[in-house]
Amino acid sequence: MKMNLNDRIMQRLIFGKTLVELGAEYKDLIVMDADVAPSTQTHLFRDAYPDRFYQIGIAEQNMTGIAAGMSTLGYIPFISAFAVFMTQRAGDQVRNSIAHPRANVKINGAYGGLPTGRAGATHSAIEDVAAMRCLPNMTIFEPGDPRETELCTRLAMEIDGPVYLRTVRCEVPVIFPENHKVILGKAFKMHEGKDISIISTGMMTPKAQAAADALAAKGMSVKLIHMPTIKPIDKEAILEAAETTKAIITVENHSIIGGLGSAVCETVAEVCPCKVYRLGFKDIFLQCGDDEVLFSRYGMNTENIVEKAVEVLNHK
Repeated sequence: MKMNLNDRIMQRLIFGKTLVELGAEYKDLIVMDADVAPSTQTHLFRDAYPDRFYQIGIAEQNMTGIAAGMSTLGYIPFISAFAVFMTQRAGDQVRNSIAHPRANVKINGAYGGLPTGRAGATHSAIEDVAAMRCLPNMTIFEPGDPRETELCTRLAMEIDGPVYLRTVRCEVPVIFPENHKVILGKAFKMHEGKDISIISTGMMTPKAQAAADALAAKGMSVKLIHMPTIKPIDKEAILEAAETTKAIITVENHSIIGGLGSAVCETVAEVCPCKVYRLGFKDIFLQCGDDEVLFSRYGMNTENIVEKAVEVLNHK
């Protein structure tokens, strides 16, 4: 799909369109859905390849078990459902039927984090990365924009083993150029800087990018690092940030427990201890409402990132 910088496009739409393209390239690709095909856009694959699409219904556990079984027959199943149900309701099957035997199954956790639209607060997934990150054999992608959504979906198919792809419901801006690449386990350095490092992932990276620009206008030098891969994490990039700047701020559309912030803290604590400030959801369940209003309420919009960086540097 043609994408221009600053276009605002839903990640789920790109996911659905990329599945259709992959269907022509991988004859063993099958897609399974848990009665949310219009929401996660897997209906596009259904329309293109009806004989390779399986509507399982509101039965994520059953879908996961079926996918694990079909992977033993040489198929590459891509299963899709809301992230909160994919990782919590089907958590037992993901662990024992997919991660443990290293089954070649790809998982789309849609509606990641806060943005859930009319689905409501019960559908927000702010603990899904934590649940998947602790599973051996699991690779985790959290694309930062629509272009990375396509790249990560494609890369998932190239990996022999389980992959968790985290996508969001809302429109996000295209921030990466056409020649952008995603490399497994590697961060993408967006700005060099010596005062403070901001490490972000997913839909928070455009907000972090705007914050870095605002801080630069204030005369502050910001190193901005984007993490499209949460597991394996790029330890070298994290340690370089710890060694060359005064502090690190992590930004994620996830709980501060168990996600990107935790991964960064674990990395620096063992090798190069430094101050790490985590911007994410505190130990709470979320409210339902306008996405940007809530991101501001929880201290996670661009202005909040700027405020935190100024506070940290002034304290230092």
